[in-house]
Amino acid sequence: MTTLKIENVCKQYGKLETVRGVSLQIEAGERVALLGHNGAGKTTLMRMILGLTPITSGVISIKGATPGSRSARSSIGFLPESVAFHGALTGREQLQHFARLKSATTLRADDLLDRVGLSDAADRKIRTYSKGMRQRIGLAQALLGHPKLALLDEPTSGLDPVSRHEFYDIVEELSAAGTAVLLSSHALTELETRTDRIAIMSKGKLLADNSLAALRQTARLPIHVNVTTSEADADRIATELGGERVNGRSVILTCQQDHKVAMLGQITALGAAIKDVDVTPAGLEDLYRYYSNVGEGA
Repeated sequence: MTTLKIENVCKQYGKLETVRGVSLQIEAGERVALLGHNGAGKTTLMRMILGLTPITSGVISIKGATPGSRSARSSIGFLPESVAFHGALTGREQLQHFARLKSATTLRADDLLDRVGLSDAADRKIRTYSKGMRQRIGLAQALLGHPKLALLDEPTSGLDPVSRHEFYDIVEELSAAGTAVLLSSHALTELETRTDRIAIMSKGKLLADNSLAALRQTARLPIHVNVTTSEADADRIATELGGERVNGRSVILTCQQDHKVAMLGQITALGAAIKDVDVTPAGLEDLYRYYSNVGEGA
């Protein structure tokens, strides 16, 4: 079932159009990464979904409800990029306050403090918290009330690598429970295996919206193959495969996706001279640059 539907949405401030004809749909349980440079229109789009910024034209619905309506607000969990809490309150007091606002139980608040790794610091004043700890409180409040749609704006900002991994585990749990997730982030590499679709915005327009595999196929960026051999064989293998020798024992090759299997067959046929093979497809950073450059001409 569709949780979030955005149809041909525009936002204008005078003559400045910050969002230009964006259409995007997210089903229950889907995880969609929203990418774009600063000023691309991501934050404006999120604010329109939340009902904080009026729509100039087009339609947004959250489970069929209008942004800003009571029904829509009760369906959304939101984690802003910059979280701010009352420093004189403890983590537990702050989250229990949000629980009352969302008609959730204090037991649920305590469970979430444990889930985001703050149970040991729950009774400390928030002013003593690090940025990463405040971000975890922000994530916990976004999860209150079992939201149907989670809007997460730069959610891993300030988190250490272990906490980032734990954060994405929580996102997977949300998705498995049927929550639709729209996640905006500049940390591109961590999104590659943690989202179902990638949506890329530039200059207010939506330039791409598909799975990582489909974006790779459309962009047709080359695959890089690193062949490791012996120093004695490197020149011969580079010549036979049409690659470039680097670092003594490595040969670098490139090919398109539909030629990958044939190239690997050529490499395998060289037998014992091949010590190792690494295949690296275009990463999300490469795809983001490609689609953003395409958008420059739009």
